[in-house]
Amino acid sequence: MAAKLKKGDKVIVLAGKDKGKTGEITQVLPQAGKAIVDGVNMAVRHTRQTQTSQGGRLPKALPIQLSNLAYVDANGKPTRVGFKMDGDKKVRFAKTTGDVIDA
Repeated sequence: MAAKLKKGDKVIVLAGKDKGKTGEITQVLPQAGKAIVDGVNMAVRHTRQTQTSQGGRLPKALPIQLSNLAYVDANGKPTRVGFKMDGDKKVRFAKTTGDVIDA
């Protein structure tokens, strides 16, 4: 399936414990169908101290299912992402506003 959400996209969570939170995608895991979003689906991980890092209880963003995320359009509302041809190039666009996402 085509990648409708990419790294750097601003998204909103549609379902789960973090419903309504917004954040930016930092990593997409296409094989698992998941993405890591800043400040969403946080968990505490205990890390051993090393010479370079302090260690302790560190918050970490865990992957969230792509189906639970929606792209945030120019109006700040969740929208679906579609594809259309712009000349000879395939581009993503927001379905509610019709704005091209990556020009």
